[in-house]
Amino acid sequence: MSVFKKGDNNKWYYRFQLNGKEYFRACKGAVDQKTALQYEAIVKAEIMKGNLGIIDNKPKPTLKEAIKLYLEYSKNNKRTYLCDLHSTNTFLEYFGNIDLQDITPAKIEDFKRDVKKDRDNKNATINRHLQALSKMLNIAVANELINKNPMWSVKKLKEDNHKTRVLTQEEEKRLFEEIERGYEVIGRERKPKTIYPYIHLKPLIECALQTAMRRSEIFKLKWSNIDFEYEIIELLETKSGKSRKIPISSKMMKVLEEAKNGTEYVFINKDTGLPYNDIKKSFHTVLKKAEIKDFRFHDFRHTAATRMLEKGADIRTVQEILGHSSVKVTERYTHTNAKSKKSAIELLCS
Repeated sequence: MSVFKKGDNNKWYYRFQLNGKEYFRACKGAVDQKTALQYEAIVKAEIMKGNLGIIDNKPKPTLKEAIKLYLEYSKNNKRTYLCDLHSTNTFLEYFGNIDLQDITPAKIEDFKRDVKKDRDNKNATINRHLQALSKMLNIAVANELINKNPMWSVKKLKEDNHKTRVLTQEEEKRLFEEIERGYEVIGRERKPKTIYPYIHLKPLIECALQTAMRRSEIFKLKWSNIDFEYEIIELLETKSGKSRKIPISSKMMKVLEEAKNGTEYVFINKDTGLPYNDIKKSFHTVLKKAEIKDFRFHDFRHTAATRMLEKGADIRTVQEILGHSSVKVTERYTHTNAKSKKSAIELLCS
């Protein structure tokens, strides 16, 4: 019998199996076998309906549902939607459309290890993925898809801080020589022709050196951001969220004149007709050819800032051009050139 009394306390209990699982509890309020059986019948019905939370017949929230909520949030509130889209695609590729409740701290640790090993991602890249994952899971908690965020016990990886790197004049000369170098190939008509596979990098790099703009700002630069009458570039979408104005140098004006293309954006990938979103392959190749080591595109920004300060520009003016929140951030560029330090100390000898 599935209901019975146990001990001398006159309490009735039920014990039965449902879907391979055994249930055993007291029949609250039952005073005899009849009322115990009635209680048991009610419990079985409630379990089948899932109202007791013992058997949950509702579909379990999945990773795709959480991603949908997160991307809606990202599109409306963040400037890094495309980065978040890349991260969420990485999550789906790794986890599949897993139930959210099955994303555990242990599985996230596996994700950290495997993405680093299989994709050769840097710690900073993995940390950006973890940051997106944590925010996505927080939104899932807020929308009652899961009870808690499993990221609470997951630590980010230690990032190797990149040393501030400034391009020397000699390196700049070698770089542009490689960018402008032509290569002779045999065309379809079996006739030799000269191609310039890296020439598209020239205006992008010149812009970086003449404006100290970030790579993403250069890629997104529109003609509507440029006031040719007052010779000003006004950036509306920046890392700080605040707009900033950059004067246009005579050299940069020439770059803009040569870049005119009749489209919305200043710099266009001729192969796609769209703005650039990645130049890593060609950029790294031309750096290797020019024998320039340990250099990132972002270092052009460091280079421009350092050159302005070395040539006597006011540090607060440079701060405004770079869009730094504090002059202390800009001050790091006053300590990067050993030659300028040597010149300063030699003044003590005169």
